[in-house]
Amino acid sequence: MKATRVFDGALLRADLFKGDRRRLFVSFRQRVGTQGQFEEARPVRSFTSHGYAHLHIQSLWNDWFINGETSAMEIALRALAPRYRRVVAMGFSMGGYGAFRFSGVLGVAQVIAIAPQVSIHPEVVPFDTRYRDESSGFDQAAGNLARHANRDMAGIVLCDPFVSNDLAHARLAQGLFQGLRICRLAGGGHPPTRVLRQAGSLPDLQAQLLHGGPDAAQVIALHRMGRRCSPSYHAHMARVARRRDRPALADRFRTLKAGAVPVVDKG
Repeated sequence: MKATRVFDGALLRADLFKGDRRRLFVSFRQRVGTQGQFEEARPVRSFTSHGYAHLHIQSLWNDWFINGETSAMEIALRALAPRYRRVVAMGFSMGGYGAFRFSGVLGVAQVIAIAPQVSIHPEVVPFDTRYRDESSGFDQAAGNLARHANRDMAGIVLCDPFVSNDLAHARLAQGLFQGLRICRLAGGGHPPTRVLRQAGSLPDLQAQLLHGGPDAAQVIALHRMGRRCSPSYHAHMARVARRRDRPALADRFRTLKAGAVPVVDKG
């Protein structure tokens, strides 16, 4: 499937698949370990096979899509968005922030944000020091969600409540977007979808954007069903139990981990 490049910058890139459709799914590149090169964009077929166009946005560096090309890309996205009667988005971590940040110009109606940040600027999120090496050049005005995002957007924010930074960002996001609901998926870590992945339930998560909108209760139910076959869940909960000085509970989780067989042996 061939993509159309709708923005081709030195720092930002946006590729569109099946652009003649009337509905649009938008994905964003997450923060990567190896920076300085664009990835080959691939269509998310669970959307393109169900009548959606797919737009993939990526940044060359872990700059959270805020750089000297941000305004130019927004002009291209603003020209593109009116083609579509429905726009939905999904992103993890930096990609979740991207889904928030460009929801205004794209007119995103529904989002699934997986452990997203609302900012990396120290003045906005002084509690989160994870990305301090990237925050020094972060333009607070250009990255301000209150100014640039679609505040009427609805959807869900997924986080592991035992990852305190992620929970704090989720609560801030819910304050910005009144239509967002928090899904607390314990034992997933960062990303909190690790349990869903091992249970083979990620397609069920994506399907919630296809039909109507994501439902927090259904996602939590999928997570609960998947925990029994997730080694990551039991390993993570064993670590939590140890931190809370509950050795017997930690031993129980380690025993359960030995018998957990993932449906998808990945992630």
